[in-house]
Amino acid sequence: MNSRQRRGVILLVLSVLCALAAFAGVLWVIGDVNSKVGPEVTAYRVKSTIAPYKPLEADQFEKISMPERWLSKSAVTDLSALRGKIAVTELHPGSLLQEDMLVDRPKLKSGQQEIAIMIDAATGVAGKIRPGNLVNIYATFAGRTDKEKPTSRVIVANARVIDVGRLTSLEPKPEDRGAGTTEAVPITFALDTDDAQRVAYAESFAEHVRLALLPAGSPTTLGPGEGSYDLDEDKNK
Repeated sequence: MNSRQRRGVILLVLSVLCALAAFAGVLWVIGDVNSKVGPEVTAYRVKSTIAPYKPLEADQFEKISMPERWLSKSAVTDLSALRGKIAVTELHPGSLLQEDMLVDRPKLKSGQQEIAIMIDAATGVAGKIRPGNLVNIYATFAGRTDKEKPTSRVIVANARVIDVGRLTSLEPKPEDRGAGTTEAVPITFALDTDDAQRVAYAESFAEHVRLALLPAGSPTTLGPGEGSYDLDEDKNK
């Protein structure tokens, strides 16, 4: 083997060694990336804006895959987690669904029933009442005779809200013709039978029904005579 052939063999061996080194480098890089990224898992992303305190549906979210290493422990990976839940805040498109975005929907207790009434948006603490809140329900009644004074009464104290519907435009009653349309919100309460009857009566016969939002953990305790009011009470003080 002459010198030219020897040089050719050496170059060939060097080329093979360089190729093997490059291949080993590629395998090392791939292994390093896989070790950092890891296997992919399923997660869910919000499709469009979701209002708070509304029941959640599976079609409001899109399924995505992402590395398990990058997924937070609170991320929702199974949409069965939506069952019986509502959003605690407004959910924005593109947000990754997390368990801390969800809370349990308020449920009925033993002996309670759901009753929904329309509350005037202008006088019913519009936009502030949420499921789970406690409210006092006030009703204003006209006097049944010319001599009887109008009165305001606490129909139900500490009523628990379990659902708040969408703002709805209502046509005025015949006796209010010319007053224009009003906006009202259907609000559902969890009440016992007696309180449900009081609310139904007030919605049918009261001139106005209003809600007073109570601070969290501070239910109302009514003393004797505090459940009703008329203007003469102030005149006598």
